[in-house]
Amino acid sequence: MELHDVWFVLIAVLWTGYFFLEGFDFGVGILTRLLARDRPERRVLINTIGPVWDGNEVWLLTAGGATFAAFPEWYATLFSGFYLPLLVILVCLIVRGVAFEYRAKRPEENWQRNWETAIFWTSLVPAFLWGVAFGNIVHGVKIDRNFEYVGSVLDLLNPYALLGSLVTLTLFTFHGAVFTALKTVGDIRVRARKLALKVGLVAAVVALAFLLWTQAHSGDGKSLVALVVAVAALVAALVANQAGREGWSFALSGVTIVAAVAMLFLSLFPNVMPSTLEGDWSLTVTNASSSPYTLKIMTWCAAVATPLVLLYQGWTYWVFRKRIGTQHIADAAH
Repeated sequence: MELHDVWFVLIAVLWTGYFFLEGFDFGVGILTRLLARDRPERRVLINTIGPVWDGNEVWLLTAGGATFAAFPEWYATLFSGFYLPLLVILVCLIVRGVAFEYRAKRPEENWQRNWETAIFWTSLVPAFLWGVAFGNIVHGVKIDRNFEYVGSVLDLLNPYALLGSLVTLTLFTFHGAVFTALKTVGDIRVRARKLALKVGLVAAVVALAFLLWTQAHSGDGKSLVALVVAVAALVAALVANQAGREGWSFALSGVTIVAAVAMLFLSLFPNVMPSTLEGDWSLTVTNASSSPYTLKIMTWCAAVATPLVLLYQGWTYWVFRKRIGTQHIADAAH
């Protein structure tokens, strides 16, 4: 296997890790309006992801940096062609981080309510737009002979990409609901399980339609296996949720995301951005990659740094593993 193939796999792993981890905290942010009935319950939801949300975003930064270094042509075409949706995602992530930090800085009700509203919208919008972005990456966009995107923003809002956006939105919300059930106690835990069932059924329908479309368009035997795993894991997650096995349900919803993202990258390879204008104008792991020397240096750096990142992030989740409820919120009456 060539180094550019290795780095395609590593970037796929980074995006998979990002969607697995950031997926549930996007889902929890969405649930601050769909599930929480009052401010103490919203505080419970926010506190479930408070220690980990910023660490989850490390995966996005690493995926973007790895793409820039390993596949500069891919990075250039992607970020110039998808400039507006990616800018909106970036602004949302910035505002979202500020909202988490500033929400409790002042006691006024309007102040806290406005930041809680910001958390909701800046969780929902990226969850939607990531589906648009990856739907277009996999399905293909208008790339010319110079490897430049020549379409418009409206071209990105095609039926396949919009279906993909519904998949990420519903799947992340389901992932967040089962995470909430896993991390909370009391009434909010029960209601999280009930909501997870409703959202999960919707996610199952749209995800099956999207993955079947992907398989028909560019799939092969390997992507078909990933499709079957994703669908089976989602069904099993719904069953585990109904049985009150929150740990199994969360793990299986995570497997669903991992298998679905793996299917997208398996369908994409060896392309990194297919051209819908001419097949020879597609960006591939070969024509979009950096020099072998650059990839070699990156590989050594990744071999040292990656285990350290995984260890400290795993330790963070272990430290903050206990359940919480409204009784753990100080001054809940206020």
